[in-house]
Amino acid sequence: MFSFFSRHKGATALINDIEVAVSPGETLLNAALRQGIDFPHSCRVGGCASCKCKLLSGQVKELTETGYILSDAELDAGYILACQSIPKGEVRIEVDLTIHQARRQVQGKVVAQEKLTHDITQLVVQLEESLPYKAGQYADLCLETFPQHARSFSFAHRPQPDGKVTFFIRRIPHGRLTGLINDTSLLGQRVMVHGPLGDFYLRSGTAPLLLVAGGSGLAPILALLEEALAAGGQRSVSLLFGAREARDLYALDAIESLASRWKAPFTFVPVLSQAADGSGWKGATGLVTEHVDQVLEDGVHVYLCGPPAMVDNTVSLLREAGVPQKHIYADRFTTQPNVLAASA
Repeated sequence: MFSFFSRHKGATALINDIEVAVSPGETLLNAALRQGIDFPHSCRVGGCASCKCKLLSGQVKELTETGYILSDAELDAGYILACQSIPKGEVRIEVDLTIHQARRQVQGKVVAQEKLTHDITQLVVQLEESLPYKAGQYADLCLETFPQHARSFSFAHRPQPDGKVTFFIRRIPHGRLTGLINDTSLLGQRVMVHGPLGDFYLRSGTAPLLLVAGGSGLAPILALLEEALAAGGQRSVSLLFGAREARDLYALDAIESLASRWKAPFTFVPVLSQAADGSGWKGATGLVTEHVDQVLEDGVHVYLCGPPAMVDNTVSLLREAGVPQKHIYADRFTTQPNVLAASA
């Protein structure tokens, strides 16, 4: 059945019955892309699940833990992340190659730019045509004058009828694109937006919501809240927002506005990890994960977005508290570059 494998040195994969040679140490995703297969993907670091596929036979070495990205049902069914899987010999893979059909490249221009904190800038782009997406998803953004650099940013609002999209963009140390966006006026600049991307979006239901955000991870969380409010705002909400210092807190007016219109209980807890003595801060301090147990409700559905360490620690805490994996949704914001976003 697999006699063709002997023609290649190293591992070989059948991806939807397409034969793909995999170099030693190469991931399934890289091998597929190198050989011209339009394999669904985005972050390339195991944080978005865009490249999930079903392992029908064979074994793979997984580079990272995927339990918080894939559901228990998906893991039981044999799903893996192609970007984090190196085949151990011959493997057979099944993947939906039509998933990219919903994605588009849309041009637009920057119509507003505002500093939210010392290192986070709000960028508003007027698209030439609408880009359907779900609140919580993200897109790849590049500037016309900087086309060799693209980077992924989450939409900060639910889809708008006027075709405007908003991103909260945090400066990354030595990041050329994020530094440019935070330091230079880009009004009128032409941009390209490619998306939507990611599986982080609000699932329908009536369960209580626990939302935990860190840094610019607040962007998709705000979009999720807007979506939940549009659906009636009937689900109780606990929002934890972790920041270093008081100057790193932002969008407080937007959160207050959401809370004032909510029809169910709405609890907002900003948490500072480095509150300076004498700063006058009287709110919560420490790590944001230290406050999760104070707002946990029975049957809660959890949405996490922010730095990988925050997300991973919160997932571990939630699992220990008995929250089912299927009710935990996460988007890990990572600065590790991918092919499109190198040196962004």
